[in-house]
Amino acid sequence: MTSTIDIEVVLNTLTLEEKPLLTGQLATELVRGIQSKGIAATIKHFVANEQETERMRVNAVIDERALREIYLRPFEIAIKEARPWAVMTAYNMLNGEHCDSNEFLLQKVLRGEWGWDGLVMSDWGGTNSSAGSLNAGMNLEMPGPGRHRTVSAVLKDIEEGRVTVGTVDDSVRDHLRFLGRVGAFTDPTEHPEQAIDRVEHRQLIRDVGARGSVLLKNNGVLPLSRDKVAGKRVALLGFAKKTLAHGGGSAAVKAHYKISPWAAMQEAIGDIAELSYSKGAHTERFLPPVTDTTDIGILTGLDGTTGWTQLVYDSKTHVLVSTTHGLPISKLAPFDPSGYGHIIEYVADLVPKESGSHYFGTSGIGPTQTFVNDDLIYEQTSHTADSMGFIFGLQAEGVASYPLLAGTKYRLRIRTLPCPAVPGLQMLTGRPGFRFGMSVAAQFDADLLSEAIGLAQVADFAVVFTGHTEQWETEGQDQVSFNLPKDGSQDALVSAVASVNCNTIVVNSTGVPVAMPWVENVAAIVQAWFGGQEAGASIVDILTGAVNPEGRLPVTFPKSIEDAPAYGNFPGTYVENDPTVYYEEGIFVGYRHYDRIPKTKVNFPFGYGLSYSTFEFGDLKITPRHDDCYSICVSVKNTSKLAGGTLVQIYAGFTGTDPYHPIKALVAFAKVSLEPGQSRTVTVSVPTRHLAYFDEQYRKWLVRPGEYMFTLGDSVAKAIKTAKVFVEKKIVYEL
Repeated sequence: MTSTIDIEVVLNTLTLEEKPLLTGQLATELVRGIQSKGIAATIKHFVANEQETERMRVNAVIDERALREIYLRPFEIAIKEARPWAVMTAYNMLNGEHCDSNEFLLQKVLRGEWGWDGLVMSDWGGTNSSAGSLNAGMNLEMPGPGRHRTVSAVLKDIEEGRVTVGTVDDSVRDHLRFLGRVGAFTDPTEHPEQAIDRVEHRQLIRDVGARGSVLLKNNGVLPLSRDKVAGKRVALLGFAKKTLAHGGGSAAVKAHYKISPWAAMQEAIGDIAELSYSKGAHTERFLPPVTDTTDIGILTGLDGTTGWTQLVYDSKTHVLVSTTHGLPISKLAPFDPSGYGHIIEYVADLVPKESGSHYFGTSGIGPTQTFVNDDLIYEQTSHTADSMGFIFGLQAEGVASYPLLAGTKYRLRIRTLPCPAVPGLQMLTGRPGFRFGMSVAAQFDADLLSEAIGLAQVADFAVVFTGHTEQWETEGQDQVSFNLPKDGSQDALVSAVASVNCNTIVVNSTGVPVAMPWVENVAAIVQAWFGGQEAGASIVDILTGAVNPEGRLPVTFPKSIEDAPAYGNFPGTYVENDPTVYYEEGIFVGYRHYDRIPKTKVNFPFGYGLSYSTFEFGDLKITPRHDDCYSICVSVKNTSKLAGGTLVQIYAGFTGTDPYHPIKALVAFAKVSLEPGQSRTVTVSVPTRHLAYFDEQYRKWLVRPGEYMFTLGDSVAKAIKTAKVFVEKKIVYEL
């Protein structure tokens, strides 16, 4: 599976970036790398899965120009240049038709215009018909065994004339071709999955994480070299002791290990600097689950052993069907086979360690109740409104408080019913599931900020680690807020620390842009993204100067969510009870939009990033070639005393004023690494097709005749050098 190559819309995650060309080229290299090892790359989600809200059934309404230029373009680039062996359809509808049964997408565009001959599979539970998906060219319903694509259903479709035998044969050929490509006929053995922990992998992850981090601001406080911090006090605050390695849902992985910033800083400078730590903010989205090793108290099941007892009842007769003891955690996954169609109770006795109010948090797929000593303390009376949110553990929990006395035994009981048949929740119909958590109220409400401020006041340097845990940034749900969670606690931490320490450095680990209301008040900002198991080491390499930052932003960081292009359209409206989102921003997505509004509304533009080195650029030299390309040359010199890398970014746009076209677009880029004082000439090629737009009237790609401005940019917002090219006549590209 490759990364999602849908387009970033600020409140979403899992995507590569906001520019179709860059997304397509990144996906191309990823596909080539995967398939070079004989493994099928599956690119997803085809197409327009730009939001998680109602993604199982939302109808994305997009005009054809925007669809072609923005949303199909990354797929077109990757499919034509890398030829992935599989494509996964999106859950959502496109212009009124489910993507898995959308003949325009799968037959006309994918297999017809692009000449692709691979395997099309549905997203998990994303098949909506038998005949419709077969006729559209969707080959494989996932996961198996299918709900719609059963033998009996297909035979009935053939008998009743909805599907021809030839259509089924075509789909079978696609399956066989796919199996041949992955070597299934030469070696049909199913090899066990494995993850190999290699030294070279560790170093690669660490290096990529550091070089991909983006230095957004630096007033000279960075790098924190050993000479600079020797004998100094450094306060490490926020997520310093937690490794923000990845997002949630399909982005989550079980790492071999995780290195936290705290551990990496101890290794790098702990012998010469005095390090201190404070969490500083409450960031938990949910109350922690009650496990057999809980520190709240002693937990025992009905048989007296540690853990929970599960009771399974027939949903019609309420007769006890089975009893299981020793379950370790207060959570029932929705696809647990023991629960289908049944009422489930989890029961345990808890002897708390502390007296006082305790918080209890509960959420369920179906109606769910929480009892303490047979007192009903919380009830969810209906089914979940967010199926994907529940699957990925994100459904909002109902919280109740109840006083407990230390040393006293309390009977805890959670009762949950199966999910009824509800539109949009087909995957969960008949399945029970719940999540239950607890916390001592005094701990949950404790003042964490004061301790952090105290440490920052006496420190020479204060590093605040902010970001999203996998509970806050995940598949299945869009961001709760543009501000860092929870309830402004992280923003309050940064602002408070910056007010008492002029050497405040913020390291932000998110996969998406976030609000930074404190941006003017801190000395430095590093956008570290999610760096995997070596995340802490990668971050510290940047902070200490062991690695010179060279990352650039693949997305725009606006100041306010109200200035984002999708604001006002997201998450859509309901048309006859069906969710519909109108992509009224058209082609003006990402920097195409921000180019048209005041620069003061952007914190950091697309393509932006600082370095500990400085660079000088020569003039642009543009030469037309005979292969429908322009050759662009520019000299780059490292004018500093540090080796470093920079990015040559080339943008192009029609010079005439036109409200229907973007001011400019990225057409080429290249990374160059230089030693101190070294110069190099960088040459990039720009196909003339990159200047084209999709004309809805003629349904072709057109390059307008006239003058085009090519710009060498430090980012999309800052031009370094420019040069003009004149296109003599209109150029037409067929689909």
